[in-house]
Amino acid sequence: MSYFIHTDAERRAMLEAMGLRDIDELFASIPAELRLRGELALPPGMGEMELTAHLHSLAARNTPASEAVCFLGGGCYDHFIPAVVDVIASRSEFYTAYTPYQAEASQGSLQAFFEYQTLITQLTGMDVSNASLYDGGSAAAEAVLMALHAGNRRRIVTLESVHPEYRQVLATYLTNMDVELVTLDVPAGAVETERLAAAVDDKTACVLLQQPNFFGCLEPAAAAAEIAHQAGAVFVVAVDPLSLGLLKRPGDYGADIVVAEGQPLGIPMAFGGPFLGIMACREQFLRRMPGRLVGQTIDRRGNRCWVLTLQTREQHIRREKATSNICTNQGLCALRATVYLALMGPKGMRTVAELCLQKAHYAADRLAALPNLSPAFNQPSFKEFVVRVRGRAVDELLERARRENIFAGVPLKRWYPHLADCLLVAVTEKRTKAEIDRLAELCS
Repeated sequence: MSYFIHTDAERRAMLEAMGLRDIDELFASIPAELRLRGELALPPGMGEMELTAHLHSLAARNTPASEAVCFLGGGCYDHFIPAVVDVIASRSEFYTAYTPYQAEASQGSLQAFFEYQTLITQLTGMDVSNASLYDGGSAAAEAVLMALHAGNRRRIVTLESVHPEYRQVLATYLTNMDVELVTLDVPAGAVETERLAAAVDDKTACVLLQQPNFFGCLEPAAAAAEIAHQAGAVFVVAVDPLSLGLLKRPGDYGADIVVAEGQPLGIPMAFGGPFLGIMACREQFLRRMPGRLVGQTIDRRGNRCWVLTLQTREQHIRREKATSNICTNQGLCALRATVYLALMGPKGMRTVAELCLQKAHYAADRLAALPNLSPAFNQPSFKEFVVRVRGRAVDELLERARRENIFAGVPLKRWYPHLADCLLVAVTEKRTKAEIDRLAELCS
């Protein structure tokens, strides 16, 4: 039940009931310099027709990736989304569903989540998947917490090549914990195994690596897994799920926990979200997973049905027993990923991954041939790469491309001051040879 204060008499009655003299006393806990004085500077109200036109004019200031040639990356990509993904995800029984507090009344949603978990374990080569998290960054942070809770070690080793926003989320999670967070720089674009081995010791709880990394480079993941395990640490890998159509599954090279941003799996860029946090792990970590896990069973009549096997959320059990304080998921986005994976299958995933690889390498070669551009790193890559710009500012190059309705890439100076002259370029299966050639012309 909600109640709105409409009159001065009602306001006075409310303050009297609370034992307060005036409205200022009610807000005394808010510093005076932060409180608004006077009236809000709002324009006059509009009718529906005028308001609709005004909102359309505001929205028109943005250019979505669908109306441009998009080479943006860094965790959010312009991949092709088959129409069936939108058709199924837009069905009212899925689109309007909320979290299944009464699991027995939500069999359709639970079955979809169970199928999602099955597909994610097949994709990653892991034993078990949860029923999704917020996004790739929170999934990475939750994986590190799982590793910390699995033992008594308090040291985390990660790399500069892990998505900088993932590392920011992780640092926030660890702010009030007695944990040492070590970040190794990667001047060559990927970590040197000798440096990683020197940084990992018997106090290390986990090693967090991204494959392919934020620069698009491939890391020595199998060697990193061996280094972590020799020290008794948990090995956590953040992956691009589409890359697994071509690259070795993390479960096959020794990952203990796998996380990912699920946006490439049938989820639109949507100006930055909502997205999907993927998490899968080995069975030994099952009871430390955050979120929910859907299981399959039979009812009293012998019919197949689905249940919430684990609900390790602060909302469902005692807070001190919860594995995480995140008490929701991205069920609708997980459904989109489920439809995409089921539709594509192993052959379709491999085809998309190969197209990304081939087109990205063609683009890298075209740009590297220009006199004012050069590769920033000499490492194998998948669908992204970094180029160094000479003779002009990166922002100038981006603006020139933008005037031609091309989003040329992501400038790295925001996160890496020493790479202020560098540009991260992503090439998906949607990009054509003509579009890549046009980008090269604009960059010359």
